[in-house]
Amino acid sequence: MIGGGLAGLTSAIGAARAGADVRLVSYKQSTLRNASGLVDVLGYAPGGDGPVVDPYEVIPDLPDEHPYRTVGVQRVRDAMALFDEVAPDYRGSHTDANALLPTHGGTVKPTARYPAGARAGLASDDRDVLLVGFESMVDFDAPHVAAHLEAAGVPFDVRGVTVPFPGDLRADAKITRFAKLLDTNADVSVRGRDRPARDALAERINPELDDQQRVGFPAILGDDDPAGVRAALADRLGAEVFEVPMGPPSLPGLRLEDALFEALDEAGARFETGNPVVEFDGDDRIERVYVEKNGAKIPQRAEQYVLATGGLVGKGVESDRESVSEPVFDCHVAHADDRYEWFDTDAFGDHPFARFGVETDHELRPLDDGGSVEFENLRAAGSVLGGYDFAAEKSGSGVSIATGHAAGEAAAEVAR
Repeated sequence: MIGGGLAGLTSAIGAARAGADVRLVSYKQSTLRNASGLVDVLGYAPGGDGPVVDPYEVIPDLPDEHPYRTVGVQRVRDAMALFDEVAPDYRGSHTDANALLPTHGGTVKPTARYPAGARAGLASDDRDVLLVGFESMVDFDAPHVAAHLEAAGVPFDVRGVTVPFPGDLRADAKITRFAKLLDTNADVSVRGRDRPARDALAERINPELDDQQRVGFPAILGDDDPAGVRAALADRLGAEVFEVPMGPPSLPGLRLEDALFEALDEAGARFETGNPVVEFDGDDRIERVYVEKNGAKIPQRAEQYVLATGGLVGKGVESDRESVSEPVFDCHVAHADDRYEWFDTDAFGDHPFARFGVETDHELRPLDDGGSVEFENLRAAGSVLGGYDFAAEKSGSGVSIATGHAAGEAAAEVAR
């Protein structure tokens, strides 16, 4: 498996659980630390229709080239079931319907799975909310977020306040510093007295509470024991406590990364990071790849390979003024100047470039520009695939999980 993001991790876990001997190779750290921690399946249909209530009802009507159509509804369901197993701290599996979550930008986002710490913040809940921001954390402007949620028509009253974080952390303090103080409940200095961090935080917020039944914080409420931090604050505030998903760096994303790597380890897979795949041998079949380590090219051989290196943003697909390419195996990348008629604005909206990516057959094997399988033992998964706009559709996580799971299981079945 090549790539350490959500698709690569899911493919490796799925293949290892299916009995294959798996090695995951990733050049960079997982991109999950840059993600909000929300796991979308499909928030909006192509063309902007939505928000989608039930993603599984919409999938059969997606264009044929969409990755969800390639794997099918049942494989999406199977993949999400695997996710629910390996990420038990997530909620949303009780229903096919999307949940609606407030974001740190003040929008309401449809999502299929969300961290347990965000549950009390559901936008479908009509209980009033107090949002709390901190002077030293400029990425979360609580009054601004509250005003935008009010303008969006949420069914509850919401107010935002900004307070100093106990201990008066510097403006450049990392989010893990906030989380560590709350995890350990370490003493902080408040007006010359040492107070446990959780007590001190609650004491700063209590005067701001009116009759709100819910209190929302930026997602910094602990890393090792977020449930314990939330419970302690809820007890001191007399209200339910939740986290608002944030941009990078993201504690919910880091927590999810930890859960997936733990599942990968438990499944018996091996993994290494920091070493890129730079070359390969093979024609119709990949015989070996070469991983660069300390300037040397180390050959590694496998029966099956999964390409999950990301899309244009993650550099799994590269572009310049002359061409669009996939840099590891030089797989053909379908794009707007290609022979494919499916990049039309009637079906997909005005941004066909967002759907650039590797085209595959029904087994996720990349196709060349003539429509033939390029390598019989290579599958592609995640945002390296073309045919969908994950940003507009809010489908990135779901496509990564579904295609990663399908590619991993298919590779394992052949390799066994």
